[in-house]
Amino acid sequence: MPMQSTAAPIGFTEFVVLVASMMACQAIAIDAMLPAFPIIVHALHVANENHGQWILTSYMAGLGCGQLFWGVMSDRFGRRPVLLAGLGVYVSAALLCGLSDSFHALLIWRFVHGLAAASVTVSRSVIRDLYSGRAMARVMSLTFVVFLMVPVVAPSLGQVILLFAPWRYIFIVCGTFAAIVWTWAWLRLHETLHPEYRMTLTGSHIAHAVRLVLGDRASLCYTLALTVMFGSIMAYVGMVQQIFSDVFHRASLMPSMFALCAVTMGMGAYLNSRFVERLGMRHISHAALLCFIGITALHCVIAAMGLEQLWTFVLFQAATMACFSLSVSNFGAMAMEPIGAVAGIGASLQGFISTFAGALMGAAIGRQFNGAATPLAAGSLICGLMGLVFVLFAEKGRLFKHHHPAAMTADGTAAESYGMH
Repeated sequence: MPMQSTAAPIGFTEFVVLVASMMACQAIAIDAMLPAFPIIVHALHVANENHGQWILTSYMAGLGCGQLFWGVMSDRFGRRPVLLAGLGVYVSAALLCGLSDSFHALLIWRFVHGLAAASVTVSRSVIRDLYSGRAMARVMSLTFVVFLMVPVVAPSLGQVILLFAPWRYIFIVCGTFAAIVWTWAWLRLHETLHPEYRMTLTGSHIAHAVRLVLGDRASLCYTLALTVMFGSIMAYVGMVQQIFSDVFHRASLMPSMFALCAVTMGMGAYLNSRFVERLGMRHISHAALLCFIGITALHCVIAAMGLEQLWTFVLFQAATMACFSLSVSNFGAMAMEPIGAVAGIGASLQGFISTFAGALMGAAIGRQFNGAATPLAAGSLICGLMGLVFVLFAEKGRLFKHHHPAAMTADGTAAESYGMH
């Protein structure tokens, strides 16, 4: 176990920036790679250009599987050693990705890369250990804002690296950034989970938690709704470089247009944080889902009629991502509402389902790319309609209902539904 830090207690601002930097390790490993997909496909002699999307899919599959492991281990052994171990593996995997001499080797190490990156989800548990109530919401909001800035700048960072160095250096930069974060955490982050709160994990305890998560209709259906919506965004992230290159022949514009769409997603998250207590999670998320379906349906018609232009694609995708942000942030909270007593394992299981299955769904949509934007629009529409079906099952056929009675947390106290994040 890594030695406990003996430095002075970390301040609020430094803590927020450190946690946000940990979360950024995940995002930069996804978004900085996007401009390099066609270059990697060519360099590693991949026959089908669509297979380049597996660079993203393998990482996301590892990220999903990792959530089953790291969260449970942090409940047993503490936050600090798990975070440091995960970041250490992340650094090694990133460097091994950069050294890969075949596409299959790259995909294997990308899976390990994602598996290790999942460890930074433990940083949310660190926040929960140190803060509660409005203070916790404040910290989460501040770290989320920083986290959302990464997709804005990461593709441009990848583009700049490609101007001066081979594609392998993108992985080296990811590893170097994570190594800096590891050093910072080792020096400044104290253990936040007191020994008396550490769990002794047994098969029966885990089985009970799994039965509770999968046996509750609302929890399961909102998890599945989150999964299919996540699949639509994974399809977009996987296809966006090909769309700008093969459809619009403006590959150089991809980083800036990707950033623009990411900004609308951040705006959606900000608006949700401002109005969710007043309007309720169901009103906001259900309305956003219906708007998502309407926007993607119209996008489908425009693309199928051959009227798609660069500005229409960016406009539709920006609106789609704003609706995505408004819906899934609340879907995740509502999936957690009924399972407060097993929140740690429940969150890990839900994270695994939504990330792993969503990545596979995104890959299935991405494989349909045929030189037009229609497969993305159609795939997003199908995901939205599936999400609506799951929401209707969760709500017994009625949308916009008032929130359910407050769920009970592990300590037996009531928690307002809009506060379960």
